[in-house]
Amino acid sequence: MSEVPNYITPGGAEKLRSELKELLDVERPKIVEVVHWAAGNGDRSENGDYIYGKKRLREIDRRIRFLTHRMELIEVVDPTEREPTDRVFFGATVTVLDEEDTEKTYRIVGKDEVDAARGKVSYVSPIGRALLKAKIGDSVTFRSPKGEVDLEIKNVQYIPID
Repeated sequence: MSEVPNYITPGGAEKLRSELKELLDVERPKIVEVVHWAAGNGDRSENGDYIYGKKRLREIDRRIRFLTHRMELIEVVDPTEREPTDRVFFGATVTVLDEEDTEKTYRIVGKDEVDAARGKVSYVSPIGRALLKAKIGDSVTFRSPKGEVDLEIKNVQYIPID
C-alpha cells in the first residue's frame, strides 16, 4: 500500500527540516549528556534528572521518528511556480467574503503547516476541501463547529507562504 504524499509548501518543508535538525543536533545530545551524568550519580529510582531526562529523551525520539516519516513522504509544492489562475489549488492565498460581509484571507497549506490564527488551513480541512477547485466569484459552503458557513471567493493569488 503506497501512502498519500504529504503536500507542503517550501516554507513548511524548511520548518520541518529545521525542527528535525535542532532535535538531532542540539536537543537530543544535550539530554543524552544529562542522562549520562545523572546515571553516574548512583540510585536512579529517585534521581529526578535521570527520570525526567529519560522521559524527555523518549519524547524527542518519538518526535524524530514522526518527523523522519513525514519528511519521507513530503512533496513540496511552490505556489509561486503555478501558472496564473482564478481557481483555488494547493498553495493558494484566497480572499473570501463571509455571511456577515467580513473579508477573510486563507492560505491553503499542508497538514504540517496549519496555523489557524494566521489563516493557514489544511487542504484536507473542511474549509480547505470546500475552497479547492472553486474560482473567483463562486460561493462555497462548508460545515464548521458552528454549523453551515457560506463563503464567496473574491480573490485567488499564488504568492510565497512563510
